[in-house]
Amino acid sequence: MIEGFSPNPEAPALVIGGAGVDIVGRFKGEIRSGTSNPAQIRSSFGGVARNVAENLARLGQPVNLITAVGEDDDGIRLLQGLRLAGVNTDSILCTSQYDTGSYLAVIDARGALQFALDDMRAISSLTPNLLRSCAHLFKDASLLFMDGNLPKESLRVALSLARKAHIPVCVDPTSVSLAARMQPHLDRFYLMTPNIAEASVLCGKDTPVSGRRQALEVANTLVTQGVNIAIITLAELGLCYATSETNGYIPAIKTTIVDPTGAGDALSAAVIFALLNAIDLDDAVRLGVSAASLTLRYRGAVVPDLSLEKLYDQLVI
Repeated sequence: MIEGFSPNPEAPALVIGGAGVDIVGRFKGEIRSGTSNPAQIRSSFGGVARNVAENLARLGQPVNLITAVGEDDDGIRLLQGLRLAGVNTDSILCTSQYDTGSYLAVIDARGALQFALDDMRAISSLTPNLLRSCAHLFKDASLLFMDGNLPKESLRVALSLARKAHIPVCVDPTSVSLAARMQPHLDRFYLMTPNIAEASVLCGKDTPVSGRRQALEVANTLVTQGVNIAIITLAELGLCYATSETNGYIPAIKTTIVDPTGAGDALSAAVIFALLNAIDLDDAVRLGVSAASLTLRYRGAVVPDLSLEKLYDQLVI
């Protein structure tokens, strides 16, 4: 726990990172390479930081989002959607240099991600100077959440601003390729929510680890390296979590997977919301699993009628 930090749900959460358009294709049958495959294809707004911000807002948490979008139709609609969800968009940069970010994912008939492509070049517009101009948002915030898209120098500046404001920092590494930039700063993170592949990179493992036992070991390793709360997601196996005082395992809720996009972001947002409202860690993590389960059943990145009541209805006992 950060010295002097006490949860304040009335103060806005500050969220920084990626936003864009998700295009997700789900195969109807077996994948055949080199030819067109029958599929269901949907488009919605996404991006880890954007998803976390919207989830928090729908749960009733005030949110300020710092991201970058292009001066295009996608950017305009993305901003409109965020405002309707209750997210403060005043600090979102509209840039003419890049198009609004995009994410292209292919999932199989069972709902498992096969591969994904992302173009988040617009986030390079979040320069250190731009973040310094938002120092007042750090001072007013309850906590900071960042995803792995932030440029390295901007990441360091955000951490410095958070330290000066005495607010905790929560992060999602976002992908295996981006996780390494978080590794030098592990002792600055209050909460981390990597999947098992990202956690392997963070712990310097030469080969990916798998399974409940190894995930718990990795979570404990992250804690010994300075992370206060480490939550390692294991897809259909659930998750493991650890702090300096406790650790545990929460199974996944058995559910039909319609679309896996955004499930981890919903988990992060629900855990953050619970911790800000002084809900103990074990219940906070269970609420996170509930949020992920609800999102897996929705054809989109954020459940539009998400609420604390819906999370408790799904709670793992």
